[in-house]
Amino acid sequence: MSADGRLLGNLSVLVAVVDTGNFARAAEALNLSPSGVSRAISRLEARLNVRLLHRTTRSVTLTDEGQRLYAEVNPLLSSLEEAALSAAGDAHAVRGRLRVSLDPMFSWQVIAPRLGDFLSRYPDLDVEIVARDDLGDLIADGIDVAVRFCEPPSSSLVARKLLDTRVLTVATPSYLAAHGTPKTPRELTHHRCLQFRDPITRRPFAWEFHRRGNVVTVDTKGPLLVNDSGTMSAVCLAGVGIAQVLAVSVRDAIADGRLVELFPDWSGETFPLYAFYPSRRHAPPKVRAFVDFCVEVAV
Repeated sequence: MSADGRLLGNLSVLVAVVDTGNFARAAEALNLSPSGVSRAISRLEARLNVRLLHRTTRSVTLTDEGQRLYAEVNPLLSSLEEAALSAAGDAHAVRGRLRVSLDPMFSWQVIAPRLGDFLSRYPDLDVEIVARDDLGDLIADGIDVAVRFCEPPSSSLVARKLLDTRVLTVATPSYLAAHGTPKTPRELTHHRCLQFRDPITRRPFAWEFHRRGNVVTVDTKGPLLVNDSGTMSAVCLAGVGIAQVLAVSVRDAIADGRLVELFPDWSGETFPLYAFYPSRRHAPPKVRAFVDFCVEVAV
């Protein structure tokens, strides 16, 4: 193997170690021995004259130099893989490893119940889901695609709008039976309203109600403030209070009667769902397949 060819191979090993989390799993993914993986990393560090990984008995983490190298190399290796598949006439195959970053609520309430269908559809694809609130650095984190309920940030990321989902005000039948059903949004001042913390401002979201261009803001009060939409939904479903939630997260609970939608004439506020890519190139087939799946299960 030429020196350049060996360098490329060693870089591939580095990416595999970072993506899998340790030498043993990287060795399994690459069909190498753990000692072979260790030697490849040592050769790469010697070639570049820098230390790339911090090694302990339990974990492997990148040094600052390793982080910068990984951020540069990972998308390039993905591009090479796509080019090779294209040359082999396999450009449309959905295969390999897909690392996705998802809004936690979207992950467990929308994607998780249907994920088995997606995996059965693409048996040659391995998926890793990272559920977190913030986008983070997609390239540095090795993320192929991120899906979030938010407007696109000012960055170099490519953003594709998938859909808009309404903001609904909901409560359980048991809560309404015990405390009465408010007829208008302003009557919420007399009810226990569950508050959700804005991850950007760190303050509770304002309770807004939209109808045909009119916007009403109600100053609500409640004993609970959370920053996790899953906790919000669970507490609301337990009958503790009234909540504002995204329609896509509670459609089943409304359909089967566990939740009641309040003020349907005032549910004009929407939140967009976006997919974000770390490159301006065309998304590879595995990313397009997952994004299409997100739209399929969310609408």
